[in-house]
Amino acid sequence: MGHGILLVEDEATLARNVQRYLERDGFELRIAATMRAGWRDFEEFRPDVVLLDLNLPDGSGLDLLARIRAADRQAKVIILTGHGSVQTAVEAMKSGAWDYLAKPIALGELKLLVDKALGQGRMEETLSYYRGRDARQGGLEAMLGASPAITDLKARIAGLLQAERAMAEGDAPPPVLIRGETGSGKELVARALHYDGRRAEAPFIEVNCATLPAQLVEGELFGHERGAFTDARERRIGLVEAAHGGTLFLDEIGELEPAVQAKLLKVLEDRTVRRLGAVRERRVDVRFVAATHRPLEALVKEGRFRADLYYRLSVVQLVVPPLRERAGDAAMLAAHFLALHGRRYGRPGLRLDAAALDLVARHPWPGNVRELRNAMEQAALAAGEARELGAAHVALAPAPGADLPSPGPTLRQMERDTLVQMLDRTGGNVSQAARLLGISRDTMRYRMAKHGLDAAAGLESA
Repeated sequence: MGHGILLVEDEATLARNVQRYLERDGFELRIAATMRAGWRDFEEFRPDVVLLDLNLPDGSGLDLLARIRAADRQAKVIILTGHGSVQTAVEAMKSGAWDYLAKPIALGELKLLVDKALGQGRMEETLSYYRGRDARQGGLEAMLGASPAITDLKARIAGLLQAERAMAEGDAPPPVLIRGETGSGKELVARALHYDGRRAEAPFIEVNCATLPAQLVEGELFGHERGAFTDARERRIGLVEAAHGGTLFLDEIGELEPAVQAKLLKVLEDRTVRRLGAVRERRVDVRFVAATHRPLEALVKEGRFRADLYYRLSVVQLVVPPLRERAGDAAMLAAHFLALHGRRYGRPGLRLDAAALDLVARHPWPGNVRELRNAMEQAALAAGEARELGAAHVALAPAPGADLPSPGPTLRQMERDTLVQMLDRTGGNVSQAARLLGISRDTMRYRMAKHGLDAAAGLESA
């Protein structure tokens, strides 16, 4: 179940001592006494770290190192060498060895070096997936609102996090299933669970199950070994392993294919993962958070979602209220988003008048917070010279079933109108217009060209 170590060493006593010492700490060790056996075991065993003696009965360890590196450029190879061969070990490092250790070997020092190699390997593989967002974008403080509905939700999250902090180190926190309508803020809840919890310094890995092609989901989640399938030219860690020590957020969990559901259930139950093409399972420490806007109970009855996975994921359920049930929050969020987009477009100090605030408060917001954010971005673009925006500036989608009004201006049209206004205001001076909009001159030129505008007071190009 532990990390795999391949020891290529012909000194039997040393090999046995290393094996006993590392296996005591949970490593899985395989020993090869020759270069030929070492290569065979590397191909079959797929170790995480190779401990390689330079002087082997049937050849030089440098030749085996070159062969290993050609097969897997991510392989971590630690050279074991006598005092008289330190220069050779340095040459080995130039050829791709990760580090070297001089004989006689101190087993404690060897263990530290192996742990360091494993840590760097995990970091290198994780970074290919993980582009950490600033923790300031997460946490309960990012969940804006003072309505009873959102206050109760934040209290539940805080209570859950407090209970987790009381758990013993190493205990896995329970999975959480977040439910709510599209655009209601389920991702913010997942981030609050991570960034306000004791895993905040570890990775937060997010995967949208609805956007990944079905044939790629399994490889993305669980990873693969080199040669596992036709295009698998090198080993690749999966998102489950990349989230080790942190949180894996599975958005739109109801879209997972049944075969992947079965494998995910095994990971949840056993806390182990096996890459495609691998011969060994790896233990993972991951906090699982899933989200959906779909009725999973109905999918279970229809046979489209596994009942055992549903019950395993829903140990804790959190329901995000729709915006229409968050009395007073729409006006607060509108002011926040309007200020945000006002700064973005170089128009600070934007505010809604009483009529606009009343419109925001009465609208049912079928698209929830996401719809409100988009509406405020359009309002900021449509503001022109105004600082106080009225109901006419707030373009709202009709509620489901309502009669469709005459269509308002599109976002593209509003952007074009804004460019024309700025060019008129500056007498066609592109640089000044760009400064007023808070964008570069090149960006201004690009957007003018996109809309077919000339610098001469925003007249259309011929």
